[in-house]
Amino acid sequence: MKKLMGVLCAVAMSASMVPAHAQDAKLTDRLQSATNVINEVMAAPDKAIPQSILADAKCLVVVPSFKKGAFVVGAQYGQGVATCRTPKGWSSPVFVQLTGGSFGFQIGGQATDLILVAMNEGGLEHMLTNKFKIGGDAAASAGPVGRNAQAGTDWKLNAEFLTYSRSKGLFAGIDLDGTVLSQNSDDTRTEYGSDVPFKGVLSGQVVTPENARPFVHTVAKYFVISKDAQ
Repeated sequence: MKKLMGVLCAVAMSASMVPAHAQDAKLTDRLQSATNVINEVMAAPDKAIPQSILADAKCLVVVPSFKKGAFVVGAQYGQGVATCRTPKGWSSPVFVQLTGGSFGFQIGGQATDLILVAMNEGGLEHMLTNKFKIGGDAAASAGPVGRNAQAGTDWKLNAEFLTYSRSKGLFAGIDLDGTVLSQNSDDTRTEYGSDVPFKGVLSGQVVTPENARPFVHTVAKYFVISKDAQ
């Protein structure tokens, strides 16, 4: 009887130690949706993010399936995930939100995927802050698509972020000036089970949870320096 009670107690203790992220289907679904967005965008190389951008990217933000018809000026309209490149590979993800901005294309009800790519140290530093305005605090440009970025664009010198959207299969650069990217501390706390600093996570100091590994692995698969570029 004592052995049986001991086993039951051990099982109960093990159940109580299950990490929060393993119990939250909402966050797992968001991570999976972000993974799907990257795979689908990169499935057509001639219309995807150029290799030169994939190789130089410092951080990546994916906001999947934003419902345009639900947009209200000033209201929260996008929930996404972000990861940054570290000396050991891409970091564990944090959860972010995109708010504000008024764009005519957003009226109509169809879903839109948003992608933001931080291209330099300035963009990386903004990612590590609590909140910043795209086009205000951080310079941004609509990102080029295709196998090679055009040499005539100014993003190489000036843009801290390149911005993209995808709607009805079309993937193209977009003007997100005026929108605000901020930390979603509640969701990040739920994922990791405690208040973990965003900077610590994005700097690679936190182990990637199991439900986030497919997202991080997918980013690492595409955002690499090709052998031809080396």
